[in-house]
Amino acid sequence: MVNNFNSIILDKKSFILTITLNRPEVLNAYNMQMRDELWQVLLAIKDDPEIKVIILKGAGEKAFCAGADLTEFTTAPSQTIARKVRRLRPIWELWASIQKPFICALHGYVIGSGLEMALLCDLRLASPEITIRMPEVALGMLPAAGGSQTLTKLTGISSANNLLLTTKTISASEALQMGLISKIVELSDLISESEKIADTIADLNSSQVQSLIHLVKNGKELTLNQGLELEKNATLKITSNLNLTKK
Repeated sequence: MVNNFNSIILDKKSFILTITLNRPEVLNAYNMQMRDELWQVLLAIKDDPEIKVIILKGAGEKAFCAGADLTEFTTAPSQTIARKVRRLRPIWELWASIQKPFICALHGYVIGSGLEMALLCDLRLASPEITIRMPEVALGMLPAAGGSQTLTKLTGISSANNLLLTTKTISASEALQMGLISKIVELSDLISESEKIADTIADLNSSQVQSLIHLVKNGKELTLNQGLELEKNATLKITSNLNLTKK
């Protein structure tokens, strides 16, 4: 994978790809260039069998991502053009479709689009000082990276509304209690702990890991009986493949 991007940094070691959001001078704010570069990387991740696990983190000391770069998005071309671009590059739908584990290492500000990117990941580790907020409605906007959906599915309607409608700021301990993050890790250990988990997952059978992610992502939309059927079919498929391998 060519690493010729400006707003992100790629670092591939063995089967693990680390993506660093790299605009620390503006708290890693998400802009159009970052969108376009992430789009290219996500396409490559989806098709590259050598990438088994992805770690997502932010550069600098102050933020994972402080949200969308409003100096760009509020002065972008007309909404008609913006919608056309979104149809041509549905980045969040692409991200959600990837059946590979994403580990998100959160520190500092995790605001708006920053939280939305984290919610598209499978595991979220955070340092104790993180600041989480969804301010879109107070800015006369709506979440545009799936936050109204991913947040609701993860925490439930009541907790999601508490963040989305009040635009309140929450701490790491509150986020852990809500299920927004998986674990609180000291900042000095955040990346090493993320890499340790990534190494553990990378040692597992990648087909089974991807099947498990598929079950979790798709099962939440189904009734229990439908989910059990989905799980049974996936198990039968894996068992069949194992039997063919032994022959």
